[in-house]
Amino acid sequence: MTTYAAVDIGSNSVRLKIAAVRNHRLRTLHEDREITRLGESVFESGVVSPESMANTIRALRRFHRAVQAHAVDKLRVVATSALRDARNQHAFHAWVKSATGWKVEIISGLEEGRLIHLGVVSNEPTARGRCFLVDLGGGSCEIIFSEHAAIREMVSLPLGAVRLTREFLRRDPPTPEEVTRMQDFIRRELRRAEQRIGGERVATVIATSGTAAALSAAAQAITKAGDKTGAKAVPSNKLGVRTPTTAVRKLADKLKRMSVTQRNAVPGIGPKRSEIIVAGAHVYAELLERLHLPGFRYSPMGLRDGVLALMLAEGDTHTSAHQHFEQERWASVLELCRHYGVDPKRQEPVVQHVGQFFDDLKKVHQLPAEYKLWLKAAAMMHSVGKFMNYQGHHRHTQYIVANSELYGFTPEQRLIVSAITRYLGKSRPAPGDRVMRSIPLEQHAYVRRAAVLLRMAVALHQDKSTDLLRVRIHVTPKSVTIELRPGKIRADLELWSLRKEASYFREVFARDFLVALA
Repeated sequence: MTTYAAVDIGSNSVRLKIAAVRNHRLRTLHEDREITRLGESVFESGVVSPESMANTIRALRRFHRAVQAHAVDKLRVVATSALRDARNQHAFHAWVKSATGWKVEIISGLEEGRLIHLGVVSNEPTARGRCFLVDLGGGSCEIIFSEHAAIREMVSLPLGAVRLTREFLRRDPPTPEEVTRMQDFIRRELRRAEQRIGGERVATVIATSGTAAALSAAAQAITKAGDKTGAKAVPSNKLGVRTPTTAVRKLADKLKRMSVTQRNAVPGIGPKRSEIIVAGAHVYAELLERLHLPGFRYSPMGLRDGVLALMLAEGDTHTSAHQHFEQERWASVLELCRHYGVDPKRQEPVVQHVGQFFDDLKKVHQLPAEYKLWLKAAAMMHSVGKFMNYQGHHRHTQYIVANSELYGFTPEQRLIVSAITRYLGKSRPAPGDRVMRSIPLEQHAYVRRAAVLLRMAVALHQDKSTDLLRVRIHVTPKSVTIELRPGKIRADLELWSLRKEASYFREVFARDFLVALA
């Protein structure tokens, strides 16, 4: 039985979820959560304070013990808005590594939204239709328009509850001027969402995270207590009850006039959420009103569930989720090519040949299995840098790939793919290179070998008018022979170009490299 664990290091809290795979589905074994306010100091000073760091590390040590107790097979630790903004993020990385041995991945706002979407649609059947997903965390707010379980539009906004509280609401209770300034900022940011998804009309709105849970619980409690808001909770069969937009607005207006102590006493909010609930309530009220939405229903699913679903999709090749994940991951590669003016059809022969080289030379290169996909992605994208400038385009390609949104590729994987595309010219991978310094040392030898395979595949396509060359590969303990079988057009240029790779091939693989025409 395979066991996975996901750790979400958010701006307001850290969360752990451990699940086992049974019959190709995830079964939750353990959950834990701690509010640490990691982003509180970041949004004021730009750095994570020692106190916030220490609080978070204590929680992570507890999570670490749980992970060990459940004999987890695979773990992924992701961090979001606070660490994206923190200037001292490397110090936090080092402390986590020292305390737990874990490596933290800082994901972008869009990747965060994709994973939240995956977590919700994998667990909530209602979300597989036409709907909006809203996740308002401590540092950012992700708004997603989804249809048939696929993301159609998404925007990530700096409207987290901790961020807004620290930047705008200094007094207790906040002054009218403070609230007005915050509302102006929220409206300004929400215009981006209106431009992208404002024209969509949907009846299903699903909200995740602690702020949504608190607002939903508070609205229900007030309604049951007979509060004369004029709004009633609407029952739902699948998720929690719907919290109407009118109830959210009236609750936001009520909370802003209350002190922290008074908000503590509101059912569903409590002491941990009372400091930041005013900001969160106003974001939801403005968002629902400006997008003309009827209200929201709370789902307990979130980022950690998306991370777990992704690990399941990657590891269990027998599921439709795996196929869907692979399709979406490759679609993001093709979209990047189109964005930078590269026709994917023209790159397909390079992709085919690098895949063949990977399969036929396994005993020679001894690369991990995941490098096949990374090589094929590098083959498809290796020319995107020409969009900026043909001169030095390999450097431009590396930068574009490393810093672009590629769904399903972790930051480290993007760096590896970008490094493979970098070394197609005269330069060679070396430990001291800027590009290689960002990649774990244990991956350096793999990157060198992968770069050789891609260089060979690119060499076979020097003349874009040449039809697809057929290639046969013969491997002996001391040599590798590539036999080219041209189509209708001669392949002299490709033969010459491939032979130029012989010396580098011998340097990396310690075998002779021979090229001949059939």
